[in-house]
Amino acid sequence: MLLPTNGQFAVLIPAYRPGEIVVELVRTLAQSHVGPIIVVDDGSGAEFAERFRDIEQIPAVHLLGHAINLGKGAALKTGINHFLCAFPNLIGLVTADADGQHAANDILRVGTQLTARPETLILGTRQFDGRVPLRSRLGNQVSRALVRLLIGQRLSDTQTGLRGIPRSLLPHLLRISVSGYDFELEMLITAKHLAYPMREESVRTIYLDGNRNSHFNPILDSTRIYFILLRFGTLSLLTALVDNIVFFTAYHFTGGIGRSQMLARLVSVVFNYASARRLVFLSKQEHRIVLPKYLLLVLCSGLLSYSLIRLLTSTFGMHVMPAKLLAEGLIFIANFTIQRDFVFTRRDSAP
Repeated sequence: MLLPTNGQFAVLIPAYRPGEIVVELVRTLAQSHVGPIIVVDDGSGAEFAERFRDIEQIPAVHLLGHAINLGKGAALKTGINHFLCAFPNLIGLVTADADGQHAANDILRVGTQLTARPETLILGTRQFDGRVPLRSRLGNQVSRALVRLLIGQRLSDTQTGLRGIPRSLLPHLLRISVSGYDFELEMLITAKHLAYPMREESVRTIYLDGNRNSHFNPILDSTRIYFILLRFGTLSLLTALVDNIVFFTAYHFTGGIGRSQMLARLVSVVFNYASARRLVFLSKQEHRIVLPKYLLLVLCSGLLSYSLIRLLTSTFGMHVMPAKLLAEGLIFIANFTIQRDFVFTRRDSAP
């Protein structure tokens, strides 16, 4: 029995060489009068043309297409753009996969939650127990731990394709540059740094034939996803390298910890700020808002680092360079967390 719906949201299904089950899913959703159903054929080819013609004949369906396969993220952005242009009065979109993982009732349940909370990102959360394919179980466990560090929020299913997305968030998603499965991780990062709350809604876990219909490549696509996470660590390591080279050089010539620390901080701030703001934390806030908070953090962390270096060298007899490396290592996570949650995250209301 289908859940009732008031038709205030649309459903978006990106599809690449889908099985027959997608036709039944779309037909079931149409019978529930869910609202517009946007299906994007992501370059499936001539052999799937008849299947998409069957989908197009279903009432309320809007069929869009790519000439070639561009990736799930590109298909989602095509559907999002169409939604924003064609349906100005609807509150948002519910995205669902075409491989049979999402039941119609669960799609409607996520839509109902979005209707009740139109400024919240709703995540249809699968339960990873029972007979879940190993690649799905391991992939979610690894990404769950990394995403928790990345956005500072515990999410039990970071790779779910069943999501209720507020209308006001959608224009920001069109600016995301990636076009594959990594788009969905970028969506979480973007929502985090625009201060959109996230809510998980438990849904059924369905895997047909061991999830054979999924086009997720566990090696290639996971590499793309984790590359996003790699940029966070890479910038931190490069900044630390610049900071320590300048500190070591200055200390070699001056012998003063304080002056060397100030010079190293100045150079590393110039190197780090712009990259952290745009490439790591994806902040689009004005410099007048972000820069004072960033400089205050630099000042506080610099004083703390200086104090720790003094303590380690005078009390424990450590050499200056090992003491600096240890001090910076101790405050690294605190620095990252403060930048993530207070410096580069919007704290005003969502746009």
